[in-house]
Amino acid sequence: MSTETGRIPLYLVDDHALFREGLARLLEAQPDFEIAGKADHVAAGLRGIAELHPELVLLDVDLGSERALDFVRDAKAQGFAGKILIVTAGVTDLEAMQLIQAGVAGIFHKHNPPEMLCEAVRKVASGEVYLEPRYLRGLFAAVDPQVIDDRPRLTDRERIAMRCLLEGYANKEIGARLDISESSVKALLRGLFDKLGVRTRSQLVKIALDQYRDQI
Repeated sequence: MSTETGRIPLYLVDDHALFREGLARLLEAQPDFEIAGKADHVAAGLRGIAELHPELVLLDVDLGSERALDFVRDAKAQGFAGKILIVTAGVTDLEAMQLIQAGVAGIFHKHNPPEMLCEAVRKVASGEVYLEPRYLRGLFAAVDPQVIDDRPRLTDRERIAMRCLLEGYANKEIGARLDISESSVKALLRGLFDKLGVRTRSQLVKIALDQYRDQI
């Protein structure tokens, strides 16, 4: 939820001061973002989000002697309800999978242009999942191929929708792919949530990777 100023409150956690401050200036220059706070290590970041309740955290993977996974798990344990976007120079397939399972809403590569980062932030803030193809391919390879025998059956349309989610499509783009309206896409996703027992897109992505990669 945006603040009274109409801007999306963001919190930055990165141990490199130069990058962190540059990122803050970049995002604050956008009309729809504001920086709620910044931290350079896990403990400070956890205190900050508990006090400031940002809508979205931009989190580096490598935090010196700590890792992003420590922050994500502890943030969820303390009840953080916001979204977390990983902004990284690189992450292994295994760690990417662990981060998805822990509840992050996206993984973005630092080498991409600034305008792509702003687009990724907006997507994640609006409830989308942002995963770059390079990580998506690795995630499929990293997941245990064993699937659950009694899993609910997916329709062709549901499988296509799940694939689109994994590729970071917005509802409008999914609708264009399926040749249906955006409201029909929302209804389709609500049906998927109910069928698979999840509440968020991030959880749906996890289910897709854990149980349905052979179908999508």
